[in-house]
Amino acid sequence: MTPSVRRRVRPSTRHAARRRLALGAAAVVALPAFSSCSLLDPPDLVVYNAQHEELLDEIVPLFEEESGLEVKLRPGKDLELANQIVEEGEDSPADVFLTENSPAMTIVDNAGLFTEVPDAALDNIPADYVPQSRTWTGFLARSTVAMYNTESMTAEDMPASILDFADPEWKGRVGFSPTGADFQAIVSAVLELEGEQATREWLAGLAENGEVLQNNLVVMQTVDSGELDAGIAYHYYWYRDREENGSDSDSSALHFFADEDPGAFLSVSGAGILAAGEHQDAAEEFVTWLTSTEAQQAMADSYALEYPLNPDAELNPEVKAFDELEPPSVDIASLNGPQVTELMTEAGLL
Repeated sequence: MTPSVRRRVRPSTRHAARRRLALGAAAVVALPAFSSCSLLDPPDLVVYNAQHEELLDEIVPLFEEESGLEVKLRPGKDLELANQIVEEGEDSPADVFLTENSPAMTIVDNAGLFTEVPDAALDNIPADYVPQSRTWTGFLARSTVAMYNTESMTAEDMPASILDFADPEWKGRVGFSPTGADFQAIVSAVLELEGEQATREWLAGLAENGEVLQNNLVVMQTVDSGELDAGIAYHYYWYRDREENGSDSDSSALHFFADEDPGAFLSVSGAGILAAGEHQDAAEEFVTWLTSTEAQQAMADSYALEYPLNPDAELNPEVKAFDELEPPSVDIASLNGPQVTELMTEAGLL
């Protein structure tokens, strides 16, 4: 609705001039006050955060209280922030980069923008989750799973491999969300393990037979409602819902792929220190703390229900135990985000 307009009598020239002068003076006073606050009290550490914002909002205050440092979190998506850091180069204000999935770390690492992570941080994490360059480290992991509707399916009905979802027998029965970084990380694992041609054929089969959904929450809801028999996602969506109230998971279950199938892929969240960052000591302290037993247990105890990578931290026992998973061996530094984007675009999924 267009608002009505009341006509006003134009003030005299002298009155208008006085009013403009007063407003201008107020603006001049107010602006330096705001600017001086930010200039005189800058953060001690700037973190570009592509991990879940809620999780970092929960744990960063623990670090601030312990260290006495003030942390500025700049949220965004994996590839968005990775490409931003590369574009900013040595002028980036970021001191630390955190991701949900590792392909975004590789983009920044390949641009030569990371420095080595301190030994004190790397000593806390198994070598499988640290690239040989030692320029970043994993700190959390999520397991790929297939959700299935328990009213239309049994565990025995589920395929042995995630690659089988591309077969015609699954036409109109399996859902996935290709636009998110989560699914793209799964594709990167298929590419690493099976090669380009097999990945191209798998994506073509999914495009032909699968149902594209908005996000992983919708995947879970659609499977639970019985609209689809199965869906591809990460484990924590289902476990979170079960812990909250089960409203979107009470008619579904999880199928964990075994025998090092690409469907058992563990996606690793990464932490790296920018070589050109202004706060190197604070960045090293933060990443070392992030991999410590204290921080890893805090994340394990949080709403996230992601797997801590420090072996001394323990996740909720309701979640399938980390040592019971059978993930494939993947070089986390070689997962290729840009090539995945090309293949998925070619398949019509992006």
